[in-house]
Amino acid sequence: NSHCISSNQALQNMPRVLRDVEALKQEASFLKEQMVLVKEDIRKFEQDTVQSMQVLVEIDQVKSRLQLAAEALQEADKWSTLSADIEETFKTQDLALISSKLTSMQNSLAMLVDTPDYSEKCVHLEALKNRLEALASPQIVATFNSMSIDQAKLFVKVFTEIDRMPQLLAYYYKCHKGQLVSMWQDISQSELSLNQQLAEFYDTLLSTWHSQLQWSSQVFKNPYEVVTVLLIQTLGAMVPSIPVCLSTAMERAAQEQRLNTLLELHDTTSTFGHSLEAAMLPHLGETNLLKVNELVCSLYDPYKSYQLQYGDLEEVHLLIQISAVPLEHGEVIDCVEELSHSVGKLFGLASAAVDRCVKLTDGLAVCGLLKALKALFTKYVSDFSTTLQSIRKKCKLEDALSSSVFQEDWTAFQNSVRIIATCGELLRQCGAFEQQLSNKILGTAGKYLSESYSPRSLAGIQEATSTDRKSTAKNPWQEYNYLQRGNMAEYNSLMEVLYSLKEKGTGNSNLLAEPRAALTRLNQQANQLAFDSVFLQIKHQLCLVSKMESQEAPGFGESYTEDLPTFSLSPNVMDALGLQPSRTLQHIVTLLRAKPEEYRQTAKLLPRRLASSIAALRSIDY
Repeated sequence: NSHCISSNQALQNMPRVLRDVEALKQEASFLKEQMVLVKEDIRKFEQDTVQSMQVLVEIDQVKSRLQLAAEALQEADKWSTLSADIEETFKTQDLALISSKLTSMQNSLAMLVDTPDYSEKCVHLEALKNRLEALASPQIVATFNSMSIDQAKLFVKVFTEIDRMPQLLAYYYKCHKGQLVSMWQDISQSELSLNQQLAEFYDTLLSTWHSQLQWSSQVFKNPYEVVTVLLIQTLGAMVPSIPVCLSTAMERAAQEQRLNTLLELHDTTSTFGHSLEAAMLPHLGETNLLKVNELVCSLYDPYKSYQLQYGDLEEVHLLIQISAVPLEHGEVIDCVEELSHSVGKLFGLASAAVDRCVKLTDGLAVCGLLKALKALFTKYVSDFSTTLQSIRKKCKLEDALSSSVFQEDWTAFQNSVRIIATCGELLRQCGAFEQQLSNKILGTAGKYLSESYSPRSLAGIQEATSTDRKSTAKNPWQEYNYLQRGNMAEYNSLMEVLYSLKEKGTGNSNLLAEPRAALTRLNQQANQLAFDSVFLQIKHQLCLVSKMESQEAPGFGESYTEDLPTFSLSPNVMDALGLQPSRTLQHIVTLLRAKPEEYRQTAKLLPRRLASSIAALRSIDY
C-alpha cells in the first residue's frame, strides 16, 4: 500500500516540475540576451575610450609642438640677443664671461636645428669660439709654462663649456713637448756617447712623467692618458729621431762591435721602459690602454728592424769571434794545446750568444740564434779539421817511408790521444749546452706559445702559461711582440720549435743535431789520427825487418826477429796514458810478434784483411 501511495504522489508532482523547468529555460534565455547587451555596451565603451584617448594624445602632441615652437621662438630671440651682445662681451676680454655667453649661444643653437639658417649660425658660433681661443692663447701658453693650477682649471672649465678640450690639450702638448725636444737637441749635441745621451734623456722623460702626472691630476679629468700622450708626441718629435741615431751609431761602429752597440742602446731603452711600466702599473686600469700600447710601440719600434736581423748580426759577430781563436801553430804540441783550450772558448761564445738573444729579443729570435750557432759550429769544425790535417803533415803520416835511420817516437800517438780526449769533451759539452739551450728557450720564449699548441701531456705547464698570459693580458708593456708584428713566418717557426720542445721535453731536443754530427765526425778523424800514428811506428819497424831479411843470409831474419825486443804498445804507451788498447790494436800486436813460420797459424783466428795487410808489410807469404 505504501508503494502505491508514493507512486501517486510522484504523478501528482510532475506538472509542477515541468513548470519549474520551463521557467528556468526562460530565465536562461533572458540572461543570455542580457549578456549580449552588456557585451555590446562594453565594446561601445572601449571604442569611445580609444577615441577619447586618441583625441587626448593628439591634443598633447599639439601642446608639445606649441611648447617647442614657443621655446624655439624664445631661443631664437635669445640667440639674437646674445649675438647682438657678444661683441660687447668680447671687448671685456673676460674669458669666463665670454665662455658663458658662447655656451648660452651653443645651447640656443641646439634648439634651432630645424631653422633654415641653422648651418650659418653654426659657422658663426665656431668663428666666435676661434676668436675666444685666439684671445686666450697667450694666457694659455703662459699658464702651461708657469704651471699655474688655478689658471689651468679656469681654461679647462672654459674649453669644456665651448666643447674645445682637444684644442686646449694641444696647447699643453705643444708647450711641454717643445721644452723636452729642445732639451734632447742640446743633449744630442753634447760630447756624450749616444748611449749616455739616451740615458740622460730617458731620465728626463721619467721625471717628466711623475711631475706632470702630479700636476695634471689637479687639472685634467684623465691625467694618465694626458701624460701618456705627451710622451708619445715627444718621442715622435725628437730631432734627431731615435731611428736616425740608431742607424748612425750602427754604421759608425766597427763590425765586431755592432751587436754589442745595439745591445747597450736597447738595454738603456729597456731600463727606461721597465721604470715607466712600474710607474704606470698601479693605475693601469685608469689609463687608455690603446694609448699605452702606442707609447710602448713608440719606445721599442726603433729597434724592430735590428731585432728582425738578429740572426744575421749574431752570425757575423760569432764568426768574427771564433776567427780570433787560434788553432794552428808551428809546433804540434802547441796545436794540441790550443785545440784543448778552444773547447771552453767555443761554448763560452755559444752561451754568450744565447744571453744576447734573450736580452735583445726576449727569446723571440730563437730561429735566428739557432742559425747563428750552426754557423759558429760549422766554422769551428772546419778549423779543427784543418788543424788535424796540418798535424798529420807535421807528423809525416802521409809521407812515404824513408831509408834514413828510424828512431822510435810515440809523441804523435800521445798527442792524438789528447786530441781524442778534446773531441770527447766537445761532445760532452755539446750535449750539456743543448740541454741548457732548450731550457733557456722554453723558459724565456715559452710564454709566447699559443694555447692551441698545447699538448695534452703538458697540460699543467700550459695551465700555468695561460694563467701568466691572463694576468698580463691587459698590460701592453708585456704584450709587445716585435716578431709577430714584423715577420709572421718566423713567428710561426718559433711556435713550432717551442711546441716541439714542450712535446718531446728539453732533454730530447735536436736543436743542435747538425753540429753534434759534425763533432762526431771530428772525433772519428781524431781516432784515425791516433791509429795512423801507431801504424806509422809499426810500418817503420816492419820496413827495417824486411830490409834486413832481404839483405842477409837465409835464416838470419828468423834469428833477428828472435833477438828483437818483445815490445808491447800497452806497457810502452797505452798504460802510461791510462788507456787500454783496442781489439784491433791487440790483433796488430799479435801478428807483429808472430814468427814467420807460425804466422799462418796465428792469423787463422784473426780478421783476414788485417792479417793480409800485416803479412804484406812483413813480406811473409800468406
